[in-house]
Amino acid sequence: MQLTLDRIGLRAGSQTHLYPMSLAPVPGAMTVLLGATLAGKTSLMRIMAGLDRPTDGRVLVDGADVTGVPVRQRNVAMVYQQFINYPSMTVYDNIASPLKLRGASASETREKTRAMAARLHIDHLLERYPSELSGGQQQRVALARALVKEAPLILLDEPLVNLDYKLREELRDELSELFAEGRSTVVYATTEPGEALLLGGHTAVLDAGELLQYGPTADVFHRPNSIRVARAFSDPPMNLFAARRHNGGFVLQGDVAVARALPPGADADITAGLRAGALDVEPRPGHIGLPGLVKLAEISGSDTYVHAQTAAGDVVAQLPGVHRYKLDQRVELYFDPAQTYAFGADGALLAAPRQPAGAGEAA
Repeated sequence: MQLTLDRIGLRAGSQTHLYPMSLAPVPGAMTVLLGATLAGKTSLMRIMAGLDRPTDGRVLVDGADVTGVPVRQRNVAMVYQQFINYPSMTVYDNIASPLKLRGASASETREKTRAMAARLHIDHLLERYPSELSGGQQQRVALARALVKEAPLILLDEPLVNLDYKLREELRDELSELFAEGRSTVVYATTEPGEALLLGGHTAVLDAGELLQYGPTADVFHRPNSIRVARAFSDPPMNLFAARRHNGGFVLQGDVAVARALPPGADADITAGLRAGALDVEPRPGHIGLPGLVKLAEISGSDTYVHAQTAAGDVVAQLPGVHRYKLDQRVELYFDPAQTYAFGADGALLAAPRQPAGAGEAA
């Protein structure tokens, strides 16, 4: 199924929720809507589903205009942040309800319900009621009910956000496997860049109601077309520095010279970018040293995030492993000039690091 949003926009009085945008998710693949809270992800999904009508533009399905067609007349499945199950029905009846509504036979309903429950590892819970389940189990029931419909369009609006980290990891992996068959076009909303990278597929970056960039996830991550995309698709946020062109490269504040080829341009002042993971504490040939003072060091999982004050500006370095630093301890951070980004005065991308071999395939 080819879903096409043609210059759709959404306004409510003087408020603009979505600025005119066009988007055609790749059929049979996953498209991730990535953006902060209030970026417009849910508004966009509600228009895709037929719950809301855009104030501008058209919604097309396989070339046919369905802009005014209500959700009950569309074959769409949707799962929200808050799992919604029928409390008076067993898990079996919750999952089976879409099949019964469309008139499936008893044998087909039984076979598909049990098969979907098994795929989501809740087949041992079929006789229980939602009130007897944990939050993770209830979300699996909501997902199973949506997926059993085998709808050509599946919309997942931050479906894992209310679950703990371990459950999110498990379900994310399971969803990726479920959708790998390519039977449905899947649109998945998230606020987390890391989740977008793990899910792969294609990513649409939204910010304040605007569609900023859409493409294969790895391409959008490695080549954000603007500072706004780079900020949205970085966790921790990309380090950004005021810089000026100099001798074919650029100079950061504190006279830190970076030998980095830039395309010609009239703007002398630019913004340089460096991802937190591109900084290290081990010197290497050709790398640039950036002395600083530690302002905060926090350990998260298997990484240490070092916040440092440098002459070029405040930076965050993501260092593998556990590192101990004291407040105001001196630290020397190093980076490869080839790993820097450069953005013009208008915020548009001028130069990006070369994409790692195989990164596009991974997405």
